[in-house]
Amino acid sequence: MKQWETLAAVEREPDKVSGVWVFRGTRVPVSALFENLRDGATIAEFLEWFPGVDRAQVEAVLNDELRTLTVTA
Repeated sequence: MKQWETLAAVEREPDKVSGVWVFRGTRVPVSALFENLRDGATIAEFLEWFPGVDRAQVEAVLNDELRTLTVTA
């Protein structure tokens, strides 16, 4: 399971959206970003559909994932 404790763009609280990771200050699950991108949405479309999320938050999550994928053992 992905852990984002040090990523300021997201938060997780047990009583907020069943404790899933959400974009900080919103109730938008981080998983919604990946689901929409998988289904062909652009970042601009995602931001339009979820106005509480800002581009810097999306970029922080994507950059963190990219770092995770490029780390070598």
